[in-house]
Amino acid sequence: MRRGILLLVGLLLSGAVSAAWVQGTGQAVIVNGDMNAAREEARNAALRDAALQYEAQVSSQDTMENGVLTDSRLTVASRAQARQVRVIEEQRRGNLLRLTVEADMSRGQQCAARDAARLRKRVAITGFPMLNPGDARMGRISDAGEVLPQQLLGRLQGDGAVQVFGATQVQLFPDIGNAPTQQRFDNSLTNVIQLAKELDVQFVVTGVIRDMSLADPTAWGTSILDRMSRGLGMKNQERQFVADLMVYDGFSGSPVYQKRFVTSGTWNEDMTASVGFGSPAFNDTDYGKAVGKVMGDMEQAVNQALACQPFITRISRVDGQQVYLRSGATAGLRPGDKLQLYRSYQFFDSPGTTPELRDAEVTMTVNHVHPDFSSGLMPEQGGIKNLQRDDIAIIW
Repeated sequence: MRRGILLLVGLLLSGAVSAAWVQGTGQAVIVNGDMNAAREEARNAALRDAALQYEAQVSSQDTMENGVLTDSRLTVASRAQARQVRVIEEQRRGNLLRLTVEADMSRGQQCAARDAARLRKRVAITGFPMLNPGDARMGRISDAGEVLPQQLLGRLQGDGAVQVFGATQVQLFPDIGNAPTQQRFDNSLTNVIQLAKELDVQFVVTGVIRDMSLADPTAWGTSILDRMSRGLGMKNQERQFVADLMVYDGFSGSPVYQKRFVTSGTWNEDMTASVGFGSPAFNDTDYGKAVGKVMGDMEQAVNQALACQPFITRISRVDGQQVYLRSGATAGLRPGDKLQLYRSYQFFDSPGTTPELRDAEVTMTVNHVHPDFSSGLMPEQGGIKNLQRDDIAIIW
């Protein structure tokens, strides 16, 4: 049993990580002059090459029938991940694109969240405010700050790995320009703790849309020459998309994950078009497809960031040896599950500090499970351990 005092900071539980810069090469065929698609395909191929060079896992499977080999399969795979990628060289020969990259590779995460891995953590998704609202005028996509997290919420709900709750009209950063640096001295966000408690969630996902600008705003001139130039592809119609994604631990307000996602694509809608972010017309544009891919990357990043976290839920009531929890069957809890209990407290002279957890040195066993709550027994009276409402139960 763990002893002592635990400061809840929501750290990822992972094994030791080693890294190295590795070069990889990939090729792709340019179809219908689509350089962006070819470049992406070649980049992915180059990353696969670098990953296999860094850490390859080879497995073989032979099938025997009556002493005769009927099937033999060899599989080569890698769990390596690229933390940083630099393009070293890009060559085009006819319709073939060859890309060489240098990647900072690390071994795939070794998840130490044993029993917690099967449980569905509760996650709230807030709005993604825009740093420069003027970027959204073209195409009238100023609704991106609410639509993007709504669509991210839908994707995560479809995955089913976490329980997702929407708070897309909530903005956590009063100073968007400095987000997410406007934090307390202990690197936590107090409004995250408040929101997490109100929605009864373990994590809060938020972000900031930093750039949706046009590379060349003058490309959308209204003259006949401008229209002809756009039609012939002589104008730069690239549009940027830069967004920060952050995941915070709701009990402490501390960051669990943070990453900046960057992409661009051709914006080929008329300057007077009212498209709207995430609409079918938006998704049909080259720019919309690029943003859609980034949202898929965000979805995967959230799932991966939370997969190795412990499962934490609040205690709603203690009655003698009976303990009631604010999570139930929808979270994956079932009779027989054992949770360690922790006292949550703050110092009286520092009421605004991050709550600390003291191991109560007692474990409860779940015996009744309902959709949204559950209960179980601990071997001692709750009063002996001073366990009460809003204390914490954890499965590691």
